[in-house]
Amino acid sequence: MRLLDEYGRQATDLRVSLTDRCNLRCSYCMPPEGLDWLPKPELLTDEEVLRLVRIGVERLGITEVRYTGGEPLLRRGLPGLVAGTAALEPRPEISLTTNGIGLARLAAPLREAGLDRVNVSLDTLDREVFHKLSFRDRLPDVLAGLAAAAEAGLAPVKVNAVLMRGVNEDEAAPLLRFCLEHGYLLRFIEQMPLDAQHGWQRENMITADEIQERLAGEFSLEPLPSAERGSAPAELFAVEGSTVGIIASVTRPFCGACDRVRLTADGQIRNCLFAREESNLRDALRGGAGDDELADRWVGAIRAKRAGHGIDDPSFLQPDRPMSAIGG
Repeated sequence: MRLLDEYGRQATDLRVSLTDRCNLRCSYCMPPEGLDWLPKPELLTDEEVLRLVRIGVERLGITEVRYTGGEPLLRRGLPGLVAGTAALEPRPEISLTTNGIGLARLAAPLREAGLDRVNVSLDTLDREVFHKLSFRDRLPDVLAGLAAAAEAGLAPVKVNAVLMRGVNEDEAAPLLRFCLEHGYLLRFIEQMPLDAQHGWQRENMITADEIQERLAGEFSLEPLPSAERGSAPAELFAVEGSTVGIIASVTRPFCGACDRVRLTADGQIRNCLFAREESNLRDALRGGAGDDELADRWVGAIRAKRAGHGIDDPSFLQPDRPMSAIGG
């Protein structure tokens, strides 16, 4: 049994949100005052998460599991979840997307538990801009987390950056220079319509073409063959013995090669980041459904996946859930 949609795409990359909570308030995600968090009883327990991940890996062909949030480091049971995932057969690749706060303390234990690599969000190297963007003065903690991840061997350490007009649009080259100097792999991501405030406007977005132009002013970029990209969302460029990626989610969508499926912290399957429909596995699980039934429900959810996210379609509607509640 495989997670195949009607267009022949197979989902092998599972993104698991462990919480909708976050300790930052980045403006492209949520308002400064935060959001109404999901009640704890609605969240999957550690045992429920591992059961669904096991079904995905053992029965449905999942080969990579990425834990996300909100901020997954806020989940106390994270090391145990990683260890439980690493014990599965066949063992999937295990990664983590985090804002880096707390990673300095947890990088080594997570590596020991079986975590393979991390993606850390870092949009600026300027402490004042960081505070303006996230409403928290935590840039030193993020930088310490990156260093700890590298020291723990969570390689390659990837950095995700979103450029915003009037905020950090001049930091493309400094961010790349920083990552090259420290051995991190930088991935720029176009800002997507996933903010809780529904304030995203296309004209305010720094596009992939703009990012490439800004980098080209200081660096010599050599496009890598698309074959090296595979189903990965980033267009890759060779630069000074490393690579930099640009993820053009809006202007050059890569839906045709998408291999991702998402499990929210409250047990909903989302077959697309921008889906407006979900499939409830939590209630079926808690109602006594066996592994076969849960797998069948999962297969049905993927079969209904649309051809693309449709951001350019006049009828496009932003998902009701913001990114923090969906999982990256």
